[in-house]
Amino acid sequence: MKLSEFRQLVAHRLVVSCQAADGPMRDSATIARLAAAAVAGGAAAIRCGGVGGVPDVAAVRAAVAVPVIGLTKDGSSGVYITPTVDAALAVAAAGAEVVAFDATRRPRPDRRPLADTVDALHGVGALAMADVADLDDARAAAAAGADIIATTLAGYLADAVPAGPDLHLVRAVRDALPDAVVIAEGRYHHPADAGRAIAAGADSVVVGTAITDPVWITRSFASAVAAGRP
Repeated sequence: MKLSEFRQLVAHRLVVSCQAADGPMRDSATIARLAAAAVAGGAAAIRCGGVGGVPDVAAVRAAVAVPVIGLTKDGSSGVYITPTVDAALAVAAAGAEVVAFDATRRPRPDRRPLADTVDALHGVGALAMADVADLDDARAAAAAGADIIATTLAGYLADAVPAGPDLHLVRAVRDALPDAVVIAEGRYHHPADAGRAIAAGADSVVVGTAITDPVWITRSFASAVAAGRP
């Protein structure tokens, strides 16, 4: 898929993240059904993989006709989102048109520079989506040739994760990289925040937990109900 085609398909539209680390949703067939439901609701693309890895990516690719943004997760600390060149290539081989990976400036497990992941993906015809935490990450990822800059990791490298999304980073990346494809992601739990991300300059917004995590959604409602008791 060409970058221009992807950008047009997702422009000012929603991308839904369909992932599950454990619990009753941890099944590739379930993830694929979640993805199909998200597309029926208007999702322009699906982000998937995570702990489910390549099997989830393949299952979703078979279930939907929209672009698939694939990834793997190896562990839960340091660089663990599609952390190596080999992991990125495996995701692409499973059918993802776009491969997302940690593009922070931390050392990667295979000790290879970020540009090696980007070049490897381009070599097999996949687009490279850089998950960044700050503006310097975004600039470095763009310099390495990444096709898409996503604010996925904003706030997650700090000791305390903020409650809401980092709209300031979205705006800063757009201002610094005016021609980049910018995807807002990370703690978009309310529709209004997703709209604000587009207003801040994002091409598209990824929403996951608030749509595809029934445990989190139920807990949110249960807490509100309990708090409303007289």
